[in-house]
Amino acid sequence: MSTVAVEQRSGLSKFFSDVGAVFTREILVVLRDPFTVIFQLLQPLIFLGLFAPLLIGSVGDGVPVGDTLQWFVPGVIVMISLFGTSMSGSNLLFELITGSYERVLATPLNRSAILMGRSLKEFAPLVIQGLVIALIAIPFGFTLYPLQTVLGVALLGVFGIGVGALSIALALASKDREWVFWTVQQSLLFPLLILSGMMLPLDSGPGWMQVAAKFNPLTYIVNAERDLLGGSLFTSNVVWGWFAAFVTCALELDVGIHRTRKTA
Repeated sequence: MSTVAVEQRSGLSKFFSDVGAVFTREILVVLRDPFTVIFQLLQPLIFLGLFAPLLIGSVGDGVPVGDTLQWFVPGVIVMISLFGTSMSGSNLLFELITGSYERVLATPLNRSAILMGRSLKEFAPLVIQGLVIALIAIPFGFTLYPLQTVLGVALLGVFGIGVGALSIALALASKDREWVFWTVQQSLLFPLLILSGMMLPLDSGPGWMQVAAKFNPLTYIVNAERDLLGGSLFTSNVVWGWFAAFVTCALELDVGIHRTRKTA
């Protein structure tokens, strides 16, 4: 085996080892305080408990409750992922204030691995929360398809890592100016949510909103999740969802890695 191949293998091995080390360090903090994860379930449960009945009532008596939940629950799960991963930077801002992030940078950890490990940590609890939401909805008519659900989680994982990386990049760029992070984060979060048709269908919306939705990558993620959690495996929505997830993840990881290296 050539020296170059050995060095490349060693480099990849160290990268994944560093990702694992960062993920373990970060996830242990969550495990020591599981009430935070439980508390974060309150918002999606409120949406499910209060918003779903309104949606069921608006579609008319001829549509089964199960079909409505099959459409609504994927949107709630995507919402959990979007809210959680977009908050990755807020945790980093706290570490920047306390100085703990500088101690991490003083280690020989790969800078890209730090970003990846932190993004994975933000997404991991969301998987549990999403599954809990789906299980709670089953007695009310929601059907859980195991294989499709696993693929749906994987799809959200790819997209969520990218969102987490972008959030971390924003936190690093707005260091010492927390208001910049929150202003940008909130200004982007809710338009993306509404223009994806996550909570309400956009079919009856104005034309400009439907056009804007086509340029929103989250639209394709939501459509793919609805098809997957609805029991389908291979549809055009699923294909476009994977495409949007990978493209978005690649672009946002590039921004995040560039900012992390620049800050280091």
